[in-house]
Amino acid sequence: MPRPTARVLTLLELLQSGGTRTVAELADRLGVEGRTVRRYVDQLIDLDVPVESVRGRYGGYRLAPGYRLPPLMLSDDEALAVLLGLVAGRRAGLTTTRHTASETASAKIRRVLPKHIARRLDTLLEALAFTDRPGEFDTPDAGVLLTIADAVRHCRPVSIRYTDRDGRRSERTLHAYGIVAHSGRWYVTGKDARIGEDRTFRLDRIADARTLPGSFEAPVGPGPAQRVLSGFATAEYRHEVTLRIHGTVEQIRAHLPVSVASLEEHEPAAGQDRATERWLRVELRAERLDWLPPVLASLDRPFVIERPDELRDLVIALADRLASHARRA
Repeated sequence: MPRPTARVLTLLELLQSGGTRTVAELADRLGVEGRTVRRYVDQLIDLDVPVESVRGRYGGYRLAPGYRLPPLMLSDDEALAVLLGLVAGRRAGLTTTRHTASETASAKIRRVLPKHIARRLDTLLEALAFTDRPGEFDTPDAGVLLTIADAVRHCRPVSIRYTDRDGRRSERTLHAYGIVAHSGRWYVTGKDARIGEDRTFRLDRIADARTLPGSFEAPVGPGPAQRVLSGFATAEYRHEVTLRIHGTVEQIRAHLPVSVASLEEHEPAAGQDRATERWLRVELRAERLDWLPPVLASLDRPFVIERPDELRDLVIALADRLASHARRA
């Protein structure tokens, strides 16, 4: 039979899972009477664990915000999930303050793991392989990230000090719509109040953020993730590319995702059947063009290059090289 101390810790674990637990439910889970549950709750309160009583028909007990974090109780699967999440986040670059925070958090959890759980984790990590190599990412400041997240939630303007990719520094007032994680980086998207247009900023390039008085109304329409991806597709780059590709949206998106290109229907010429002449206009911007010919070849769909002529020359050169290789004995 479990000792009272073990039952008190089990009670804490039940409360930490969230929500309000009735006395009857807790008594059933602990295998004790209701008055014993109340005595265990008093013991937690004596330990400064912030347990509050909820009155009413659906009342009971729940954890309330306190002055310090109560002891953390994790099951075997929960401990593995947390540590694997830290490993995956570190590899994906979705961490703050370099790798320090995730490494120290991992170390703290591992120190209190039972030996059999630690062995299971070590066995898993030894057997686990990743198909990609961990990259070196510029991570955002945790204070900046949390300040902007609070501004997003309450629709409050925020002042940021930003350094762009060319090293130019500026101070901007942003109406932030949301925070987006994409390809190992953190972004915030919103309206730049000075120019009245939507912009996307990398969080690791924001040196400081402070919430300003006032509020704004969040826009309707595409969500933050869609806005960020669309912004990538229309960003200022050296080359502007326009294509017509015969195929479906799904066929084209498999090779040219939303973050790379924008698509729109291309009206067929007079007398042509829309069903058989399904052409889409594809527009994108790129700093370099050398990656596009292999992509167009992998599409294996009829296409027309409207601009630039340089891309047409690169595609012809790739076709000549492939034909030359194919003719070799």
